[in-house]
Amino acid sequence: MHWLATLARRFGKHADATQGSLRGQLLRWLLGPLLVLVTLNTYLVYRNAIAAADVAYDRSLLSSTRALAERVTIVDGKVVADVPYVALDSFETDTLGRIYYKVTGINGETVSGYGDLPAVPANVPRSEAYPALVRFYHANYNGQPVRIAALLQPVYDDSMRGIALIQVGETLEARRGLSNQILFDTLTWQALLLLALALLVWFAVRLVLQPLMRLKLAVESRPLNDSSDVDPALVHREVRPLVAAMNSSRARLQILISSQRRFIADASHQLRTPLTVLKTQAELALRACDRPGGDSEQLRATLRDIVHSIANTTDSAINLANRLLTLARIEHGGDLDDASNRIERVALRDIARQVGLELAMAAVSKQIDLALEAEHECAVDGQAFLLHELIANLADNALRYTPLGGSVTLRVREAGQRVLLEVEDSGQGIPAAERERVFAPFYRASATLERNPGGAGLGLAIVRDIASLHGASISLSDLHPAADTARGLKVQISFAAATGAAISAVTAASTPAAARLG
Repeated sequence: MHWLATLARRFGKHADATQGSLRGQLLRWLLGPLLVLVTLNTYLVYRNAIAAADVAYDRSLLSSTRALAERVTIVDGKVVADVPYVALDSFETDTLGRIYYKVTGINGETVSGYGDLPAVPANVPRSEAYPALVRFYHANYNGQPVRIAALLQPVYDDSMRGIALIQVGETLEARRGLSNQILFDTLTWQALLLLALALLVWFAVRLVLQPLMRLKLAVESRPLNDSSDVDPALVHREVRPLVAAMNSSRARLQILISSQRRFIADASHQLRTPLTVLKTQAELALRACDRPGGDSEQLRATLRDIVHSIANTTDSAINLANRLLTLARIEHGGDLDDASNRIERVALRDIARQVGLELAMAAVSKQIDLALEAEHECAVDGQAFLLHELIANLADNALRYTPLGGSVTLRVREAGQRVLLEVEDSGQGIPAAERERVFAPFYRASATLERNPGGAGLGLAIVRDIASLHGASISLSDLHPAADTARGLKVQISFAAATGAAISAVTAASTPAAARLG
């Protein structure tokens, strides 16, 4: 059965490459082996029938040989065969073929019959099917194939005794006629049987596949807003895991659609709110212009507010657009067209140092002490661009919500098989009740609204998605839990240590163990 398993594997590989009709595959796999088995069965039935026919004809040939042997006697010291004329005529010809005979005496002389009838080959064994000393063999006589029975017959009288050889042969027309008839009958019945089995298999496959067609119709006829599960009872038990996977995929798709709708609604709200304020201020300015004897100072103040709002709205819109693009990029696993952003071994310390240098001026302007603490390169497997975005968002948030004269620390360290990234600030922190909600897009903690009213509320959402993409965990905690105010915030992200060999060259400059960046 090894060849059958090999054929199944090869067919399976071909089917994986080009999946066709399930009904066609079932019919091929059922009818193909069935055709092979019917062909083999036809051959075996034919061989067995021919063997049975040969046994019957050999028995008849042996009976003729025995009948002739009973007429062989010794007369006056000679072996004679008393074969009547009628018997000779029946031996010489038959309705279905021709029969030949020969009687050989004790000394090898031809007593009667056809003297040139082929002799018994030396390698022909005695037949074990009969108690008589008989041998059967095939030969050619007068240009025709014949089947010959050679019987050793003891003969004796008072003066002598010995063994006579009686040979009776017949042409094969009768055997061939019977063989052809057996072959025709066998092929006819086997063909009818194969046709009947093919029809039964076709109807069985059609019947078995009906539940799949019902499933197809049920899925196609469902309304777009129907999010209910497909009933697994529509199909067979073996197909129900597929239906369960379809239901699970549909549920995940609904969650994704709902999330996108909510995301779009939140984004439109964030963009619409400053535009509404700007529109209101423009209407007030227009009314002031239309009012007789209007106050020019009030008009100028309104216009200044409009200009200020336009500047803030533009900055907020740009910031929001950048954050939305970043979120979209994260959902697609980064910019995979850029070879520098593929998964590789990245030195997290170098990225943290680069971010610190980029934000150093902002820290100086707020008189904030920005520091980096890192003893080793602390490599992780990831995308350099996204890791840079993660650290930049954390550091930017820390600078925004840290008061003048405060401190922000970026720390990269190893902890066993993990690499820890920590960002600490001396701001007000985030209440414990809001630490899970701040990772949702557009959600802003109550303590952050006063210090940064123009924020988009996407920074920590981006951080969470990048950390999830890299298989890292994130946690928030108070930097000074015992303090009544300004508890500070500590953000810790835990990465798996890198397994690659090459380190992404984020910066060529060496990084000290601890450095003041601003």
